[in-house]
Amino acid sequence: MIPKVFKEVIELGDGRTVSIETGKLAKQAHGSVVVQMGKAMLLCTVVSNYKQSDVDFLPLTVDYREKFAAAGKYPGGFFKREARPSDDEVLTMRLIDRVLRPLFPKDYHAETQVMIQLMSHDPEVMPDALAGLGASAAIQLSDIPFETPISEARVGRINGEFVINPTRAQLAESDLDMMIGASADSVMMVEGEMDEISEEEMADAIKFAHEAIKLQCAAQVKLAEAFGKKATREYDQAIENEELAAKINTLTYDKCYAIAAKGTSKVERTDAFAVVKEEVKAAFTEEELAEYGDLVGKYFNKSQKEAVRELTLAEGLRLDGRKTTEIRPIWGEVDYLPSTHGSSIFTRGETQALATVTLGTSRDANIIDSPTHEGEERFYLHYNFPPFCTGEARPLRGTSRREVGHGNLAQRALKGMVPADCPYTVRVVSEVLESNGSSSMATVCAGTMALMDAGVQITKPVSGIAMGLISDGDRYAVLSDILGDEDHLGDMDFKVTGTADGITACQMDIKVKGLSYEILVNALKQAREGRMHILGKITEVIETPNADVKSHSPKMITRVIPNEFIGALIGPGGKNIQELQKTTGCTIVINEDPVTEEGIVEILGTGQEGIDQVLANIESMLFKPTVGESYEVKVIKMLDFGAVVEYTQAPGNEVLLHVSELAWERTENVTDVVNMGDIFEVKYFGKDPKTRKEKVSKKALLPKPEGFKPRPPRENNDRGGRDNRGRDNRRDDRKPREEKKAE
Repeated sequence: MIPKVFKEVIELGDGRTVSIETGKLAKQAHGSVVVQMGKAMLLCTVVSNYKQSDVDFLPLTVDYREKFAAAGKYPGGFFKREARPSDDEVLTMRLIDRVLRPLFPKDYHAETQVMIQLMSHDPEVMPDALAGLGASAAIQLSDIPFETPISEARVGRINGEFVINPTRAQLAESDLDMMIGASADSVMMVEGEMDEISEEEMADAIKFAHEAIKLQCAAQVKLAEAFGKKATREYDQAIENEELAAKINTLTYDKCYAIAAKGTSKVERTDAFAVVKEEVKAAFTEEELAEYGDLVGKYFNKSQKEAVRELTLAEGLRLDGRKTTEIRPIWGEVDYLPSTHGSSIFTRGETQALATVTLGTSRDANIIDSPTHEGEERFYLHYNFPPFCTGEARPLRGTSRREVGHGNLAQRALKGMVPADCPYTVRVVSEVLESNGSSSMATVCAGTMALMDAGVQITKPVSGIAMGLISDGDRYAVLSDILGDEDHLGDMDFKVTGTADGITACQMDIKVKGLSYEILVNALKQAREGRMHILGKITEVIETPNADVKSHSPKMITRVIPNEFIGALIGPGGKNIQELQKTTGCTIVINEDPVTEEGIVEILGTGQEGIDQVLANIESMLFKPTVGESYEVKVIKMLDFGAVVEYTQAPGNEVLLHVSELAWERTENVTDVVNMGDIFEVKYFGKDPKTRKEKVSKKALLPKPEGFKPRPPRENNDRGGRDNRGRDNRRDDRKPREEKKAE
């Protein structure tokens, strides 16, 4: 039976289209669509259990995978099948999750799984920009409770013109790369990197993407109507008790407001709020707590949230006593770790990051091998968030999605400031030691200082700040440098990084609906003031990059050699290069440039003497004497028929000085003219056309003796002629065996 297929097509406005289709694949999933753009196809499905889970949150899993077969490739590694997700796949999962999660009902706690799989790849299409559209469309076709369709779009800007869902080639020419997630009414998520753009330009890019997203949301509604939108399923909704909520609010609101207004530390606030919570519980009997225990805690948290928000909106004060624009105290230090190539500590309030920098060769680059992209990163940043940084004890389960996401944000913030001609591969690692408000932005600041401490010549220092927003519809307050509690209690969490000249990266999660662009721009401008304050604190510690790397850090020298010399430098089976690395203590990496067809030699070493030895070896190998020029040579080997000499300006570059070229007079013994270690000059004649060997002469630089007559050429005679087999039997003209061997 041929399935009935339903399809909607979305015009992107430049001749390209995106289609969403259902009815053909994965029909046992609760919702299933195929999103196609060009040859790229993504299968997007959603399944949600009909039974609520015994947890007080939504156990939502978003999974995005790119199949290697989609691009006609094999997975790398020993096991030829897809395994753990790549960092790029994890980042895409996070982008989708952050937009979807707030739109499920707060009391919906059923296990829910959204899966997006790239089944066919098109090199001209970046599939991650289509994943959010597919996830939302699949949910729209299901009976899962969900507030409104959403979608995501990438926006770039090329020659001043915005482009929706640009190709990877177009993105390379763009001065911004932003992903925006939104419903038809509200922008909900923004993440991206920029080339020092202004706040107004960033807002314009968000507006442009939102217009495209509105069309994608409308297409989902049409598809669901054509398919036959299912009625939303029934589920066990949370029990509410308005009388109990009012009672708890009366008992706790003023007390919570007073605690918030004291401006205490995190630990003091937590203890004070815990006392109030216990007092509330004491106001109820054991029977009432058994019946309403969960609601008591829920309504207390609600009362606490309302009190904290009102304090900020009414008085402009915050939990730790700061004003809305005030930044917490900052201190920093560089060169803290004696053995690293660069290090720094950045502390802002109760948030602290310790950053390290490691310098390496191209061999240390981060290799990217995915179905949709192959390449390498010569600058990358890793972020670690151990449990002790928040005073917790929990098992370590590998790198979390959060750690991948925060590290990527900091990497995007800094990478544009590392010069393209930086010879090193640079790895930055941020160890978060304390956290109470945006450790990712502390990572950006610590990373900037560590890079400058390491002697990496970044073009400009970068700072970052986490901002918050509290609004009740009529009033709003933008909070600079938010605390962890303010992140939880607020309506928007946005992180902005940049130099003194503009924004380099951002990440926003917007919880309030219909946020005006006027408020958004005002918030971004307040963020700029905070960034500039923090940037000033950074430059008080270290203003510019150190002029050179540390004495124990590796020095990097790069040399370009013609391709025909690569084999000689490496030697048979790598013998030459291995011996050179062993004797000099340097790391030598050779890469072939496919464009210039030249070899790029990277020399990495801590000792200048070793580096100089490698350079001398290369210069010697590349040395080419000019015909007619004179060169200083040194005797390194004595033979019966001459001496082997090496050019003093190119040690290791040897040539035979024949006995006949030692002096004008006949030389019976080589030692009559030269000895081991003698240094003198010779004239270079190029290759002898008869022997095809290089010829040098000492006598050519000596005055010809008065009355000197060259010996006449030997005449042919019976003795010196050829035998009856045509072989040359002139013994005087035969080369000695040792001479042949030397040649």
